[in-house]
Amino acid sequence: MDWAGWALFGLVATAALTAAMISAQLAGLTRLDLPLVLGAFVTDDPDRARVVGFFLHLCTGQGFALGYAATFALLHRATWWIGALLGIVHVGIALTVILPLLPGVHPRMASQRAGPASTAVLEPPGLFAVNYGIQTPLVTVVVHVIYGAFLGLLLQAR
Repeated sequence: MDWAGWALFGLVATAALTAAMISAQLAGLTRLDLPLVLGAFVTDDPDRARVVGFFLHLCTGQGFALGYAATFALLHRATWWIGALLGIVHVGIALTVILPLLPGVHPRMASQRAGPASTAVLEPPGLFAVNYGIQTPLVTVVVHVIYGAFLGLLLQAR
């Protein structure tokens, strides 16, 4: 496995995934603003949170890319379709486990049970993140499948 390639391609794939999610949000396909959600862990200023969150997402994406690269190394091959399958597993865990648990640990996110007295600035994502729009699960699945396929293609060529 080309570990230098992992470092570069993981960064490129994560930047592309983040840009696609932001584009989908700006196009009105979803209200999920992942840089804001991540950055709000650190600061309550929304503009700063988006900048900090973008870099947090790049770092997190590098970690996931390492997991993809390690899986490719264990399988002794990297292909676009194995990457796409890993993307489906990745997004499945994100939408059904990680995002629904987020309100329990996020200091600025309301829970499903938050009442009118809540001072939280972020709404809870809910299962499959549908609280951020009915198209959010589809958008999220598509960008993660592309992320995995992109990593598989790039690491296959190395």
